[in-house]
Amino acid sequence: MILAGWTLLKAPAVSAGTVAPLMQAEGEATADRACAPCHLEIYEKYKKTPMANASGPATEGFLAGSFVHAASGVSYRIQEDKGNVYLRFSRSAGPDHSEGAGNLPALNGQRQLKYFLGSGKRGRTYLFEDQGYWFEVPINWYAKKRIWDMAPNYLKAAQMPLTLPVDPGCLRCHASEAQPSLPEARNRYAGEPFLEGGITCVACHGDAAAHLASGGKVPLLKIGAMAPDRRDSVCLDCHLEGEDAVVHQGKRLVDFVPGDSIFDYASFFVRSQSSGGGERATSQWEALLESGCKRGAGDKLTCTSCHDPHGTTAAMTKPERTSYYRTRCLSCHDATHGETAGPASFSATHHPENPDCTSCHMPRATSSDIAHEQVTDHRIPRVAGVDPGKRRAPRNRELVPISAWRDGSALEGSGARDFASAGAGARDLGLAYAMEAAKGDRSALQPATDLLKAAEQAAGNERDPELHAQLGFLEQLTDQSEAAEREYGLALRADAHDSFAAGNLALLLVKGRRYDQAVALWDRAFQDDPVQIKAGMNLATVQCGLGKREAALGTLDRVLEFSPDERQALRMSQEIRAGVKACPSR
Repeated sequence: MILAGWTLLKAPAVSAGTVAPLMQAEGEATADRACAPCHLEIYEKYKKTPMANASGPATEGFLAGSFVHAASGVSYRIQEDKGNVYLRFSRSAGPDHSEGAGNLPALNGQRQLKYFLGSGKRGRTYLFEDQGYWFEVPINWYAKKRIWDMAPNYLKAAQMPLTLPVDPGCLRCHASEAQPSLPEARNRYAGEPFLEGGITCVACHGDAAAHLASGGKVPLLKIGAMAPDRRDSVCLDCHLEGEDAVVHQGKRLVDFVPGDSIFDYASFFVRSQSSGGGERATSQWEALLESGCKRGAGDKLTCTSCHDPHGTTAAMTKPERTSYYRTRCLSCHDATHGETAGPASFSATHHPENPDCTSCHMPRATSSDIAHEQVTDHRIPRVAGVDPGKRRAPRNRELVPISAWRDGSALEGSGARDFASAGAGARDLGLAYAMEAAKGDRSALQPATDLLKAAEQAAGNERDPELHAQLGFLEQLTDQSEAAEREYGLALRADAHDSFAAGNLALLLVKGRRYDQAVALWDRAFQDDPVQIKAGMNLATVQCGLGKREAALGTLDRVLEFSPDERQALRMSQEIRAGVKACPSR
C-alpha cells in the first residue's frame, strides 16, 4: 500500500461558544451604531474605512466575476441568483495533463457563499459552509490589478483547492466577536463563525457596556495612556505575524481584548538573518523596529503616529495624501531640529522640490507572500532600497522572538537558549523551530528536538498536546519510531481530537502492520476533520487493502464531497468500481 504520508501542522483546537445570527448593514456594524449619537463625526468617518468594511454578508459584498485557471483548467464564476451568491466551478472532461496519464471527468458544482472577507481595497474573498465546517473559496479578487485569480499559494495549483479552512485566528482580524471553534476541527463552529461584520469600535476601545449604561460617565480605555506594549497590542493583535507565531499553552488568540498585551498570548519569531518584515505584506511592525525613526523616538512612535485608525486616505487626492503623511514626518523631524517651518527648517531645506517623503523613504515593492500586491517599506531607509543596517540582526539561522527586538536583546545576537528571558521559553521556541522543520529546514530539527525535550520535563507540560505532537513529529522525521509513537500517544491523551497526532501515529501503526488500530485513528481523524484529505486517502487505501471495499468507497465519496477535484480519490474510486483495482477479502 502506498500511503499519502500525512504530516500537516495544525492549529490548536479550542472549545465551543455561544453564537447568534450576524446582522450588519454594509459599512455599519450594529455594535457601532450605539456609539453614533455621541461620536457622530468619528462614526461617519470610520464606517468608510477598510477596517469597518473588512467583512460582512456575501450579498452585500458581492463582486461578480469569472476566469479560467490555466494550471487546473477549472472555470470559476461568482454569480448572484435569486438573492443568493454562489461560487460555481466547472471543467470539461479531458486528459489529465498534470499527471501525464488518464482522463479527468467533467467537474461541475457550486457552493453558496455566506460572507465576504476583505474590504476590497486590496482584495476580497468569500466564505462558505458545508456540514458545519467553514471554508474560504479558492479564488480572490485582487483590487490593485482588478482581476480575479487563485488565492495566494495556489496560483499554480493543478487541482481545485476547496478545503481551505477558516479558523478563529483568521477571522478575528476581519470580523468582531470571532467565535471559538469546536474541539474536533479548527474550522467547525456551533453556529455562525463571527457575530459582527467588520472591525467594530469595541474591538479597539474595549467593552462599552458600562460606558453606555452610564451615559458616557464611565470612560472607555484610554489607549494612549496604557503601557506601550498594551497600547501597541491594540494594533499588533492583527498586524503582527512574524515568520512563526506560537500560541502560549492554555491561551487562545481569540480571547485577546484591548488592554491586554498580545505577547501574553503568543510568541512571534523571525529569522535572525532577516531584516524586519522584508517584502512580506504583513508584520510591518518588525520592519518598523529596524527604522531610525523608531530607534530615535522609542515608545513615542506607534502605529497611530502616522495612521488615523478612524479614517482612510483612500479618498484623498495624491497631493492630499502627500501632505497628510508629510505633516506626520515633520512633526518629529522639524521638532528634532529645534526649528519651526522657517527658511532654515528641515522642511525647507530637505529636498523642497519633492514634498512626498514616502516616495524616497518608504518605497513600495512587490510582496513575497500575497499575489498581485505591494507593500510599503516600514524600515524607512535613508536611501530607497538600502537597509538601515545598524539594527540588522546577525546573519545566521537562529529564530529570534520579536519581543527581543523590542527590548534590544537581539541586537548583538546570541544562542537560542539565551532568548528565554526575552519572553520565549523552551516550549515556544522549540515549537517555532518545529514549524521551520516542517517547512523543510533540516537545520531546525536538532534545536527543535532539544528545546521541546527540555520543555517536556518542565512542570505543567504533561498535558500539552501541541508540545507532544510536535515532538513526535520530529522523532518521526528522524526515524525514531518508538519515541514518536510514545509522544503521539501522550498528545492524544491530552486531546483526543488531535488529528495531527492521530494521523501520524496511524502511519507508524501501519508500518508495524497494526492495520485495525491505524484504521480506527484515521477514521476518527477524517470524520472529525474533512480538511485532512490525506488522512482520508490513507484510510481508503488501508480499508481496500483489508478487503473492506464498501468502506473504502464510502471514504472516497466523503473525500470527493469536500474536495471534488482530488485526482487520487477520483482515480481510486473509478478503478475500484470498474474492478480495475481489487479490494480482496481477507
